[in-house]
Amino acid sequence: QVQLVESGGGLVQPGGSLRLSCAASGFTLNYYVIGWFRQAPGKEREGVSCIHFSRGNTYYADSVKGRFTISKDKDKNTVYLQMNSLKPEATAVYYCAADRSYTCSGYVTKAFDYWGQGTQVTVSS
Repeated sequence: QVQLVESGGGLVQPGGSLRLSCAASGFTLNYYVIGWFRQAPGKEREGVSCIHFSRGNTYYADSVKGRFTISKDKDKNTVYLQMNSLKPEATAVYYCAADRSYTCSGYVTKAFDYWGQGTQVTVSS
């Protein structure tokens, strides 16, 4: 069964850090791009970051550059999103998605093949 499972969300104070995980099962991520997206209540879904699992190319939204880092673990078939210096506006449900594609270019509007169920991130004091 093909599945993406996010984990690592939670409640953190402003300025804090969280690391989200996106574990794939039922398929290998080697030929896929993996995107992280977030959706806050009442807002549209926003592309946060993207990585090509084999090539390692990475993309970041301007709002998270320098604070978020996307990475991969081939042995674990997992992608991570390290989020530092979190701000209250980062509060959202975070989703990972996988698409069999050569590039992350245009990932924000790409139709991804698989989606996870999401993990809640709340940044609040």
